Order: sequence, then C-alpha cells, then structure tokens
Amino acid sequence: MSKMKKMTHEDIDVQGQRLLMRVDFNVPLDKQSGEITDDQRIVAALPTIRNLLSRGARLILLSHLGRPKGVDSKLSMAICAKRLSEYLEQEVIQAADVIGPDAREKAAALEDGQVMLLENVRFHGEETKNDPEFARSLAALAEIYVNDAFGTAHRAHASTAGVASFLPGVSGYLIQRELEMIGNAIDDPQRPFTAVMGGAKVSDKIGVIRHLLGKVDNLIIGGGMAYTFLAAKGWEVGKSLLESDKIELARDLMAEAEEKGVRLSLPLDTVIAREFSPDAEKRVVNSEEIPADWEGLDIGPRSIELFAEIIKSSGTVVWNGPMGVFEFPAFAEGTKAISTAMAEADAVTIIGGGDSAAAVKQFGDEQRMTHISTGGGASLELLEGRVLPGIDCLMDQDPRRIVAAGNWKMNKGVPAEAASFVEELKQKLADAPAQIIVAVPYTALDAALSASSYSNIHIAAQAGHEIDSGAYTGSVPMATLAKMHVPYVLIGHSERRAMDNESDDRIQSMLKSALHWGLRPILCCGESLSERKAGETEAVLTRQIESAFEFVTADKLVQIIVAYEPIWAIGTGVTATVDQAEQACAFIRTLLEQKYPADCVERVKILYGGSVNDENAAELFASEAIDGGLVGGASLKADAFAAIANA
Repeated sequence: MSKMKKMTHEDIDVQGQRLLMRVDFNVPLDKQSGEITDDQRIVAALPTIRNLLSRGARLILLSHLGRPKGVDSKLSMAICAKRLSEYLEQEVIQAADVIGPDAREKAAALEDGQVMLLENVRFHGEETKNDPEFARSLAALAEIYVNDAFGTAHRAHASTAGVASFLPGVSGYLIQRELEMIGNAIDDPQRPFTAVMGGAKVSDKIGVIRHLLGKVDNLIIGGGMAYTFLAAKGWEVGKSLLESDKIELARDLMAEAEEKGVRLSLPLDTVIAREFSPDAEKRVVNSEEIPADWEGLDIGPRSIELFAEIIKSSGTVVWNGPMGVFEFPAFAEGTKAISTAMAEADAVTIIGGGDSAAAVKQFGDEQRMTHISTGGGASLELLEGRVLPGIDCLMDQDPRRIVAAGNWKMNKGVPAEAASFVEELKQKLADAPAQIIVAVPYTALDAALSASSYSNIHIAAQAGHEIDSGAYTGSVPMATLAKMHVPYVLIGHSERRAMDNESDDRIQSMLKSALHWGLRPILCCGESLSERKAGETEAVLTRQIESAFEFVTADKLVQIIVAYEPIWAIGTGVTATVDQAEQACAFIRTLLEQKYPADCVERVKILYGGSVNDENAAELFASEAIDGGLVGGASLKADAFAAIANA
C-alpha cells in the first residue's frame, strides 16, 4: 500500500471547517502520581496540529489512553489536554465525553483556530469493535477527518477507520512521513538494501521476513529469534529462546534466501549466561558451541563486527528488534553496536518503532537516524506489506485512480471456495495499481472478508435492503452489512433493475440507507437495448442519476462510485464501443456537475461495466471519462482479473 499516495491535510481547504483528527496521545503515566512520564507522542503530533490551527481549522482531537474497561477517571484525557495547552500556548478545550452532549456542544461552538480534545475514546467499547453507529456519531462532530495516529493505523477501529466511511479522510504529517520513509525504503531503496531483524520470536516476524526476502540484498537476524535459525542448522542452543515448532520454517526461510540471492547472516558468536538475570555469569562462545545448560542473551563481538560491516556498506538499512536483552546492561552491547553502526552509516536508516526505537533513544542515537517510526506494530505490518486500515480508508491522491471491481454474481458462494479464490487473487494482485473490489454472494461474505483482511482486496455485497429489519424474506439489510464491516455494496445493478423490478425510488432509498450506515455504494445505471435503439440513452441515464442523487449532499460524493452498465452488454459478449462507453460515462459526469461543485464531482469514479475482459480493459480504461470497470465473468479467472487490474 506504500505505493498508493494518499491525500494529506495540506491538499484541502480547512478554513472554518471542523476537523476530527485522530492522534496518538497514548502516553505512559507514572503509576503512583498519574503524571505523564514521556510526552513524545504529544510532541510528535504538534506539527500537524499547529499547521491546521494556523490555517483557521476548528480542530477536534481524538485519542485513546491506556486500556480502560469502561469509564476510568485515571485514564482521562484531561492530563493530555493540559500538556498540549502548554505546548500550543493556548487553551485546549476539554470535553467531558466523546459523543455526548458536552462534546457535541463544544464542537459546535468552536471558532477558527480553536482546538478541543474529546474524552478517552476507549471509554466506549464500541470503539475497538468499529461499531458503525458509534463511528457515525463521531463523524457527526465534524466535516473532515484527519488521521495522524500512525501507531494505531493497523487497527480497524471506529476512530481509526470507521469514521472515514462517513467523512472524507486525509492524513497528517506523521502518517505522510511514515508512508514516504518506510514505503520508499521497501519499494525504491538505495542499494544495497539491508534489513536487521531481531526480537524474541520468529513467529512474530514470519510475514515481514517473507516479504523482505523479495526486496533486500542482506538480511541480518539476531535477538532471541536467531536461536531458532541456529537450531535449524542442527546446532545446540542450550536454554536459549527457541520455537521448536518453527525450526522447519527457519530452514525454509534460509533456503528461500539462498534461492533469491539474499545474503542471510546469523550470529557467528553469542554472549551466553547461566541464567536469565542482569548480573548472571556470562561468557562468549561460537554460536555452534552453546552448552546445554546455558542460554544466549546477546550477540558476540565477531557477530558485531560482521553485522556492522554489512550495515556500513549499505545504502538503506531498516531495523526492527533488538539483538539481545538490552534492558540488562551486561547484555546490551550487541544492540548498542547495531545502533552505533546505523548512526555512523552513510545510508538511509529507518528504525521500525517498538523496542528498536527505545534502544536507539537509550543509546542517544535518535538524532542520527533518518527516521524513527512512531508505531511499533504498525511499522511491522507495513514492512510486511500489509494494508493498514487506518491509511487505506483515506482518500487517494489521484481522485480518478482506476477501479477494478469484480462481480461474482451467483458464483463461488461456498465460503471455502470464495476464501481460496481470494487467497489466489491476493498473490496475483498484491502490486496492482488499481483499487480492487470484489462483490461476492451473501453466503461467502464473511469468509471473503476474513481472507481479504489487511490486503488490497475490498469486499462488496451484491445488494442490500434499504429497510433495517422486517419481514423481507431472503433480503439482507444495509445495517447488517455495515455491522459485518462489509465496505462496499452494489446498488441498482442493471440485471436487478430489469429482472427484479427495482424502481428508481427504491434505488434512491437503498443509496440513502447505504450512506447512512457507512457503506460505500457502487451505483449502477444503464439502458436496455430497446431504449438505446430508440435514442433514449441520455434520457434514461438522466432519470436514473437525478433520482438516485436527489438527496445526496456534496460531501457524500467521495463515498460513491457510479458504474454505467448497459443492460444489452451484460453477459452477452457484446461490449459497448469505446466511444459509446466514453460518451455515456462523460454524460453521467456532466449530470453530476450540474448539481454539485466540480471539485466534489472530480472525486466520483465512473466505471464501465458490460463484458469487460482482459483483452479490452486497457483500451477502455485509457479513456479520460472511464475510471475502471465493473467486471463479470472475467473476474472469476484470477489471471484475467489480474490483467484487468494492471491494465
């Protein structure tokens, strides 16, 4: 996802606008006094906050603090409001609740350049469940959403992802820099590219190592996880940290590194101790000579020399995880040496948050690194190539980025079959430039959602009922889809208009319901063959579009995709000519421009659907008026759909 550029707060006009900004003020507190012991997370958010206030924004800040179980006065955001006020040298208005009357009244009363902080968002259990009604209530406080909390961007919570289903979302400076630094390191590194992986367990880093093996020139493995690799070589590791069930995996990873020409370096020697203790007896041995009753707690001097040499000859170095138990001074030398080597290297040096960031700061090297990530788990998942929900939900920098939307119709409805096909698509579409959506049968929704999580594949329902509940046999309401966290829904598909008699009025109601529940609609429209032959194409499209959008406000356009689907071209093998498709899509945009500001309409993507396949997609998508395709039969063939997504 690092390749996909997202809109930032600098790309939008914020004067007089109420902005809901997710920050990470989850600062450590002294257990006795309750005072903040390290305010770096507050300091890190200051550049974005100051920029927005200087531009006349009405800023509503939102964060969690700790892990409260319900309301807990010891974890109130008031202490953060006080510290932030000191830095900003202006009042930070503190709300007594999150979505209650005090928050609503204070948000509504904000003036240009004022800032307020909501109460701890995790006082509400709905936050971590990404409850759509809670997200809607958060969104109601503002007109624009800004996410600058990279440390929580890997969580699909209401305040990190859900709220962007109701408001246009952009990033702040922190997220922008994380994407630039980690993204460029992975996708376009200065070579040689070296990754240093440490920490306790191989299992925590499997995905990262696998992903990086296709990117790096050198892979250094240290820390507790190294002993599983040493055991995979058939060596005794004594009482060292060992994941015996991952030994075979370690062998596979070493073989994969050799196959891909990656230099994988393990510790040559080890600092061992009789027991896990800060003052334990210690000595240095070769890594293949660890006694059965000793354990490794750090890398040795030969390892330090080797690893430092590799680091200093690199153009880019990414580090995640310490080389040993650096909390114990006697076993901190390896971690300190890596920090020093990176600080002295003439290279782009990136610290992947967590313990690595803590170590760099402990050794006083933070100012000498190119970038220290503000998110441990988030940076690890980004290095792994996973799509982070808190970033994926933000608006694309390119408002007309191509969309490849597959409609499986009645196919692959068995959950296991759907999940298996999604897994296949993930492999083939991982680097596709297009936005990927697949509309699956109701029966396969849950399986497809699970299989596609943290990937660039987004799931859609093929329809949704406009009524939240009732005696409508066989129907699934938009409310249920939203609570299942289905992100997209097809509305008014031409087949359903023709065969199920879905009227313009019903489709309007469906669109309103989808937007109310935070679903992103793919609104279909199109004429029949008889209507085209009668020269009524524009009249039909005018009727359908005007009816559907009658109650849609301009701020909601960013959530909507329109698909022009001429009924006569669906499943017939007949495709509209490029000119016919282009004219219809351009006409739809003209209709929207007659109702809404041009800059809002620019963010609406208009697709063509009707026998789109891997042979005609490139020509269709090259048209200025066509922003992608709604694909039927070809979306059921992984290679064909991959070709379309890369067209």
